[in-house]
Amino acid sequence: MSTELTTGDAAPEFELLDQHGNLVNSKDLRGQKTVLFVYPGAMTPGCTKEACDFRDNTAHLEALGYRVIGLSKDAVEKHLKFSERDSLNYPLLSDPQLELHRKLGAYGPKKLYGKLVEGVIRSTFVIDQNWVIEHALRNVKATGHVARIVKLLEAA
Repeated sequence: MSTELTTGDAAPEFELLDQHGNLVNSKDLRGQKTVLFVYPGAMTPGCTKEACDFRDNTAHLEALGYRVIGLSKDAVEKHLKFSERDSLNYPLLSDPQLELHRKLGAYGPKKLYGKLVEGVIRSTFVIDQNWVIEHALRNVKATGHVARIVKLLEAA
């Protein structure tokens, strides 16, 4: 079942492995603001552009008080290759069963080349230190939305 979380909703709890096989628990993330971006697939052209855009803006986002975390359905091993290949400087979480994707409303019907299909919906969630959604951005473009997020956070 998929939900569509919006501003003010509690962000879902989770326990997932990162690209190094470390267990990441959402309870341990409380106390710091987080930008969680959901992407369809590691090492694809669009997702690589998006991941590298986050990589290049991580220091700026951290200066604004936010850590960056990526999320996809890819296996831990693929995330490790992706992280190493593109020098990604933040955790990549593996959600192969799509449980967190569905809780976030980042998996479901979407248009792909004009056809309605079921799949990962490229999304970004800005979460405050109390684990509450500040911004929920869905159907974002692979390029350009990091600048939009930075602008949103700078204006806050």
